[in-house]
Amino acid sequence: MTRKPILAQALIAGSLLVLSACSESQPRLLNLSAQGDGPDEFAILPTKPLETPESYSELPAPTPGAQNLADPTPEVDAVAALGGSPSRLAGGGVQDPALIRHTTRFGVQPGIRSDLAAADLEFRRRNDGRVLERLFDVNVYFRAYRRQELDQYRELERFRRAGVATPAVPPEPEG
Repeated sequence: MTRKPILAQALIAGSLLVLSACSESQPRLLNLSAQGDGPDEFAILPTKPLETPESYSELPAPTPGAQNLADPTPEVDAVAALGGSPSRLAGGGVQDPALIRHTTRFGVQPGIRSDLAAADLEFRRRNDGRVLERLFDVNVYFRAYRRQELDQYRELERFRRAGVATPAVPPEPEG
């Protein structure tokens, strides 16, 4: 067997490897999500008892984002449970003028969501991992965001030096 066919095969295999690693248009740094748009079984938290219907054929068709029969007003229930005023949710969005005034006291940047989305996409593209990491779906999330990570125990010490009470803090891990 001559060396040229083996070299050509290796070159083709290497090219395919590189191309397959670069094929994804949206960088995924954290590879823990389920594939597809199926239901999220952990999002089902009925607060009212579930009931068996008299006829399954009379049930409404499932509609994503529609009202849940077992929990028709989860936001209102949560606000009431936390001691808030559910009437403030009427009309959608935040209706508290004092809160809006306080949060917008330094101004509001129009288009902030699209600016942040573009900056995040650029960050994820720059930190998308090496060729073999992308090829083998290696999780590069923690390495990419290491510089932005909060050292919780250093912050705890800073709060304590400032006199902030921190009674319920887990102990620092060994090592």
